[in-house]
Amino acid sequence: MRPMLVLGIETTCDETAAAVVRVGADGRGTILSNVVRTQIEDHAPYGGVVPEIAARAHVEVVDRVVAEALRQADTKAGDLDAVAAAGGPGLVGGVLVGLTTAKAMALVLGKPLVAVNHLEAHALTARLTDGVAFPFLLLLVSGGHTQLLAVTGVGAYAKLGTTIDDAIGEAFDKVAKLLGLPYPGGPEVERRAAGGDPRRFAFPRPLQGRPEPDFSLSGLKTAVRIAADGLRDPSGALTEKDIADICASFQAAVADMVADRCRVAIRLFRERHGEPTALVVAGGVGANQTLRAVLQKTAEAVGLPLVVPPPKLCTDNGAMIAWAGAERLGLGLTDALDVAPRARWPLDAAAATIGSGRLGAKA
Repeated sequence: MRPMLVLGIETTCDETAAAVVRVGADGRGTILSNVVRTQIEDHAPYGGVVPEIAARAHVEVVDRVVAEALRQADTKAGDLDAVAAAGGPGLVGGVLVGLTTAKAMALVLGKPLVAVNHLEAHALTARLTDGVAFPFLLLLVSGGHTQLLAVTGVGAYAKLGTTIDDAIGEAFDKVAKLLGLPYPGGPEVERRAAGGDPRRFAFPRPLQGRPEPDFSLSGLKTAVRIAADGLRDPSGALTEKDIADICASFQAAVADMVADRCRVAIRLFRERHGEPTALVVAGGVGANQTLRAVLQKTAEAVGLPLVVPPPKLCTDNGAMIAWAGAERLGLGLTDALDVAPRARWPLDAAAATIGSGRLGAKA
């Protein structure tokens, strides 16, 4: 990869982010800036992300976030080699804001535009942070996505497994909501679980032992709801101990399920693609420390390194967009200024439906 300087813009959900990444002559990336403006306070009163509010918030701050990223990187816009932005998947109103900003900059500066798949940016982050070589097994876990993919190159993804209902991050958020925990729910469940007993409730481990590495969270969520409803006092409240134990037991069930599904995926990977260089975890749920610990043991047991980017690069950020843009630019992959934002954009288009119909559900 030739030396280059790339700006990345991320606006697919509720973070407005921009970053500048420099790629050296050795192909290694250096993050010169990584600015993230979160919208947690904007959405907290609603218990989740409101698309219209998210889009307006992006409009209000995106220019300032980009300017701050350039300032922190001590870089002038004219020095950039390309402008990259997440082109989807995500909330299309937010995607439109970031992509339009990138288009305007590319046009004015006369620089290439790279529309990055947000999921590919997560997938390639481990190459920025740890220099992971292809091919590797990717566990993509976020609020909207739960997939296991064989990553054999930039733009080359083969889906091995996915969720038949909720994403893991979504399940964490829904459990938090039914327990009355504040938004954002996922980190709050993890915090409460740290003080709970993971053995108190024998929650199910969905699809454990199945020969295909798919996921299911709906039955587990139902079990959590039944357990919580059985413990509520006449006013509907739960004790702090009950909440902590439910969170710990739920988190333990998810970790066991993920470990089992990854073991199956590693076997399939080896059958279909040869030996993976690593088990890579990407996406916001990758910041969960219990999940990391379980996957570390899983990877060690099968002789693979576990690679998980730092927590701030697991959640949505501009650095991952800039790096993915640089990877694509290095291969001559750029986009025209009329490229459209995409609400849906699967990494493996040939496997857009779950398991090729194995379980009869859609991804």
